Amino acid sequence: MENMIEASSSNPAPGLRRSLRFWDLVLYGIILIQPTAPMPSFGVIYQEARGHVVTAILLAMVAMLFTSISYGRMARLYPHGGSAFLYVGKEIHPSAGYMTGWCLVMDYVLNPLICTIWCSRAAMNFLPLPADPMAQKLVYIAFAVFFAVLFTMLNLNGVETSARINQGMAAALGVVILLVLVAAVNWLFHLSHPSSAFFLRPFYDPATFNTSGLLRGTSIAVLTYIGFDGISTLTDEAQEPARNVPRAIVLTCLVTGILASVEVYVAQLVWPTGLAFPDVDTAYVHVSGRMGGPILFLIVNASLLLANMGSGMASQLGAARLLFAMGQDGALPRKFFGTVDAKNRIPRNNVLLIGGICLLGALVFSYQLGTELLNYGALLAFMGVNLSSMLRGWRQGRFRQWLPILLSFGGFVTCLFLWVNLGPLARIAGTGWALLGILLWIVRRNQTALPDVAV
Repeated sequence: MENMIEASSSNPAPGLRRSLRFWDLVLYGIILIQPTAPMPSFGVIYQEARGHVVTAILLAMVAMLFTSISYGRMARLYPHGGSAFLYVGKEIHPSAGYMTGWCLVMDYVLNPLICTIWCSRAAMNFLPLPADPMAQKLVYIAFAVFFAVLFTMLNLNGVETSARINQGMAAALGVVILLVLVAAVNWLFHLSHPSSAFFLRPFYDPATFNTSGLLRGTSIAVLTYIGFDGISTLTDEAQEPARNVPRAIVLTCLVTGILASVEVYVAQLVWPTGLAFPDVDTAYVHVSGRMGGPILFLIVNASLLLANMGSGMASQLGAARLLFAMGQDGALPRKFFGTVDAKNRIPRNNVLLIGGICLLGALVFSYQLGTELLNYGALLAFMGVNLSSMLRGWRQGRFRQWLPILLSFGGFVTCLFLWVNLGPLARIAGTGWALLGILLWIVRRNQTALPDVAV
């Protein structure tokens, strides 16, 4: 991991201009998260939270706001780093930083996996599917193979999306959100005298409310916010970074939470309580079809499909590069993980390995299990950042730093609470991954570069 640490802690490269203003940082964060973030996971949250998706999104926002404050504090202290494993390694212990990084490796690998699953489900929506469940399963397998191979081949050939393409996609998704909201309002106008209870039902429905289900749904809803910490990587290019970067991180979480709440609120109003989705994984697409007809169904399905394809490609290459860095630093066998293809300068072995994992995982995992496993690693990393912020506050001023310490404590407790409420299978599999990381650290610790301990 030494390459990542050096990139995070070295002096700014000559020529970087501090041109990014506060609102530029916020816009970057929203693009990174994607404005349609709650749509792919809407169905699984709806299913677990017994229809209380908007409540789950808002509860997850509380945990993420606390955590974003801790991230902002740590970004101010380490202006050339934006990684949880760096913060934890500096403030707690190098081995804790390594384990945080190891959990993030799982997230990097799982992101293209769940994109492969979702893209396969969305592609099936374009076809007249056979009634036989086994035939449907074969169609899904064919699409899973197609997308896993597609992502892998494009990355092996060095095809990458540019920042301009990402901005264009974010703008297009913004238009899709606007179309959905207009269609939802039009649908609501055609209702005959809805009661006030109808508009409050998405927040609380006494007929279906279940506390454990809501907490389980909230632990999945964390996926909506993942990516906000990427703003901290722009410290070298931000104007007044000590002031603007922490504020932008917090505001990005807040804006994401509000926008996501509106998106799922109208979807809950449109979809009848108790009615099953044709497909849970692409439930929001079917909701859009109910409110706007087949045209909106196709627009939303195609838009989310393209967005997940871009995310799947980018995250697969990001995971391959992370494994390459770990191979270079000795955390993983250098001979396999620490080499690049001479022609395209791509870590070919890692791309192929992750492509194989995506294909196998798409055939074995459900979309829900993939998201919960991803959140397992993310919530552990968030707890580490909150604890790091607490310790830094204690070292700096003891009780004079009571407010930052209290806010970070709030983030730690809420993230821990959500982590405990993840599904049992996700916790078992995630713990197995963590134990594998501990074993690797024991075997290769003399060959692995770790962050230094804070003084």
